[in-house]
Amino acid sequence: MHQPPTTLAVDGAAICTKRMQAGLEVQELAEIVGISANYLRKLERGTRKHMGPGKYGRLRTALDATHEELLAPTEVPTERK
Repeated sequence: MHQPPTTLAVDGAAICTKRMQAGLEVQELAEIVGISANYLRKLERGTRKHMGPGKYGRLRTALDATHEELLAPTEVPTERK
């Protein structure tokens, strides 16, 4: 059975860009999403890199963003010789 991820790796710079494009201050977006402004600042700065699915879903909805826009790029493992 498929289990949803416990956390999602997010791209803080992309979150910041989308927030500014939406014309929202950190405090405004944090209130909409239901998180603290401090938590959002840490995400945007990259000192926090993961979010729970519920918070992430609310953030994505608030920013009208796609998964591709907000999720951190996945690293493709390189083959060692």
